[in-house]
Amino acid sequence: KEDEEAALEVLRAGKMSGTDVTRKFEEEFAKWHGVKYALAHNNGTAALHAAMFGCGVGVGDEIICQSLTYWASALPALSLGATIVFAEVDPNTLTLDPKDVERRITDRTKAIVVVHYCGYPTDMDPIMEVAERHGIKVIEDCSHAHGGLYKGRLVGTIGHVAAFSLMSGKSLIAGEGGILITNDREIYERAVAFGHYERTHEVLTVPELKRFAGLPLGGYKYRMHQISSAVARVQLKYYRERMEEIQRAMNYFWDLLEGVPGIRAHRPPKDSGSTMGGWYAPHGLYVPEELNGLSVEKFCEAVRAEGVSSCNPGANFPLHLHPMLNEADVYGHGKPTRIANASRDVRQPEGSLPVTESLPSRIFSIPWFKKFYPKVIEEHALAFRKVAENADELLKDD
Repeated sequence: KEDEEAALEVLRAGKMSGTDVTRKFEEEFAKWHGVKYALAHNNGTAALHAAMFGCGVGVGDEIICQSLTYWASALPALSLGATIVFAEVDPNTLTLDPKDVERRITDRTKAIVVVHYCGYPTDMDPIMEVAERHGIKVIEDCSHAHGGLYKGRLVGTIGHVAAFSLMSGKSLIAGEGGILITNDREIYERAVAFGHYERTHEVLTVPELKRFAGLPLGGYKYRMHQISSAVARVQLKYYRERMEEIQRAMNYFWDLLEGVPGIRAHRPPKDSGSTMGGWYAPHGLYVPEELNGLSVEKFCEAVRAEGVSSCNPGANFPLHLHPMLNEADVYGHGKPTRIANASRDVRQPEGSLPVTESLPSRIFSIPWFKKFYPKVIEEHALAFRKVAENADELLKDD
């Protein structure tokens, strides 16, 4: 009801394209995270795009990102004239492997995009150490991990800048929207200059940006619709309480399955100080060797037969194998956009990221429990346990 009233207030006032409500949301979101600046966008992709521009990503530059992610974590770099180098992930966290990141750094690397994938916080300490040693910016994609902690610190506050999606399927929603946060004034001003022309005269102080005030650099208009920011303000007010219930429910599910062969919880160790936030897109890790080689497809099919409709194999398709990243000439360069401005052929064929490529057969989706209803959670957990403990009976049809 409160969300509806907030949305209707904007609608009745006819201020959908204003910024007054949005600025209040930005102030509250920045305070929630304990950072200086927040800048709302019309979606998370735009926030990531602005974060990259804010970090100075441009023609001929490279960003490093994981391949196992939603495309918006990486693809905006192409429209800035940069390219993408994909790095391996840790098979237990499904997030960037810091050691593999370092070996892919070149003199053209401008930023590392870390993705707190499926809510699991990336191992930020070694990533930041590597970035600082090489003079590289770190962008946190927090679209799966709103409110998550890394060793007690909120994700989004550790790198140089962070971006969040707030679309309707996330744990913290605006209906459709995104937001960028940072403590770096220059990154913030560059993001304003990039997609928020209506604020440039009042915000910009950096001389090389201020002289262009009045027009958006690059020609983008990324203002958040104020019905979205009105809804987001209400959602943020109650988010911590809702997130804590999600965590209680999801942790209870995995606690019930501890020790079950073939499946592992995708969550940080309990004594690590790290949490999964709103636990968006929850998954489990699959160990077929413990089930005599039963395929994850057959495992999920059996779990669905037990009534768990949300159990499916794999996750996002590895981006480095998609033809768009290897063949598409988007802007008419006469060559694939991925290598149009690159100093070398950075394309990564099948076999180049073996850990990432193995993961579709080693992960599976699980129900997203937003309420702590023990009986419901127990019934679902029992389905996973039953299939795992009777895996041998499924082998003959696999």
